[in-house]
Amino acid sequence: MQRRTFLKNLGMAVGGPIMLNGLGVSALSRSFLFNALGDSDKILVLVQLNGGNDGLNTLIPLDQYDNLANARSSILIPQNQILPLTNTLGFHPGMTGMKSLFDEGRIGLVHSVGYPDHNRSHFRSIEVMTSGSPPDEFWNTGWAGRYLDGEAPGYPTGYPNSLSPHPFAISMGYLVSETCQGQAANYAITLDDPFSPSNLAEWEGNEYMGSLYGYEYEYVREAIGMTNQYSQKIADAANLGNNIATYPDTQFAQQLKNVALLISGGLQTRIYTVSLGGFDTHSGQAFFENPGVGVHSNLLKTLSDGIKSFQDDLSALGLEDKVLGMTFSEFGRQIKENGSQGTDHGTAAPMILFGACTQAMILGDNPQIPANVGNQEGVSMQFDFRNVYGSILMDWFGLSQETAATMLFPEFQPLPVLACGDITSSQQSVWNAAQREIQLSVYPNPFSDNTNIQFSCGDERVRLSVFNALGYEVEVLADGKYAEGRHEVHFRGRNLPAGNYYCRIQAEGRQKTELMVKGR
Repeated sequence: MQRRTFLKNLGMAVGGPIMLNGLGVSALSRSFLFNALGDSDKILVLVQLNGGNDGLNTLIPLDQYDNLANARSSILIPQNQILPLTNTLGFHPGMTGMKSLFDEGRIGLVHSVGYPDHNRSHFRSIEVMTSGSPPDEFWNTGWAGRYLDGEAPGYPTGYPNSLSPHPFAISMGYLVSETCQGQAANYAITLDDPFSPSNLAEWEGNEYMGSLYGYEYEYVREAIGMTNQYSQKIADAANLGNNIATYPDTQFAQQLKNVALLISGGLQTRIYTVSLGGFDTHSGQAFFENPGVGVHSNLLKTLSDGIKSFQDDLSALGLEDKVLGMTFSEFGRQIKENGSQGTDHGTAAPMILFGACTQAMILGDNPQIPANVGNQEGVSMQFDFRNVYGSILMDWFGLSQETAATMLFPEFQPLPVLACGDITSSQQSVWNAAQREIQLSVYPNPFSDNTNIQFSCGDERVRLSVFNALGYEVEVLADGKYAEGRHEVHFRGRNLPAGNYYCRIQAEGRQKTELMVKGR
């Protein structure tokens, strides 16, 4: 059995050399990576929605309702059942818990999160979402693992120790999250019952010393010893911890309840991952007679009620300011229903951030739903998921923008997703940028062969692209510094097939997409 496989079964995993945007760690200054990562008591809870969550049934665009009804005649929630957040947007009716949190200012929403050239394979897309890699590159570390590599140089050798006695990350359940995969090992240990964490059998001596297997044997023995020491710290925290809120009787809620218990017990773990499966809703997503009932409705209620109880618990425990939560899924679903009371693999989907430190806002515009939706069309990306991750690394864990860009991608631009305590100059700069209106228009639209795209910007870098309805970038029209004012770019679409396209502009702290329709 390979070491990586063996250690995964222990609740740990080993990876290969860390790669940051194609550069090995040896190519970067050690002080550049590690000195940029300050001490912090902040905790991040990542909620993975396995299977591909249908964002259009989670956050329903009321201003696009008629076109959405044409595409989803048998599964769309009746408009009078939608929980209104604004005049143009609402939650699924099963999400009363999150609606309450939104009204209290403890929920932030980011529209249409994805990545260019989105991959619709479960396996590949979740690799991209957990590693933070481009879709055409294979990285063997997770985005949170790279952050933790800066917190724990040399890990796992020498850990735990007096300065770092607690596990850096915990994956609730029986599988470690690849999000926490570091250069040499996965920082997460698996946990089901915090009161009875697994203790693995240890042994003395090394009968294979000096043999081909001696190094592997010793490595595994050290890993077992480390896991057992961490398990004892977990049990100690569980016995010291407390839950005040009442949780639903679901496995998902129990995971969050255990997270709150361990945090209240003083465990210094930085990152927790929890998961909720079943979102691959190809069929049975909603009942024909009552679209508000079905598999997806049950999942959204489970998600919403669990997070509501978790936040109420943290608030009652006085811990809410130190915990940030975020949902993510490998992709969204297609706009059109599939004829089996469900939806198939799509592209972009919303992310939900929760906690007292989230920016209580809706970032981005409602997804645009064409009047005529083609087969396999997905929601067009507004925000690159790596910009959300990087913003958390900056404003929650204290990294510089340059370090976050190195860990994710050179084009990283921070987003105003957090607002807690003192606003840093970088946060204020991002917020000021986001407040500036960005204008984007296409004329003529619809067009036959060619069209013109107008945009306004400040004195800043601008990237202007055209995407097809499957999420692939078909042409980059502008990528560079533009003077303040209004600009126009000519788009030649003569050789493209008829259909729906999207123009996307990215400027400093702002993104916007606009539907473009090419006629026959």
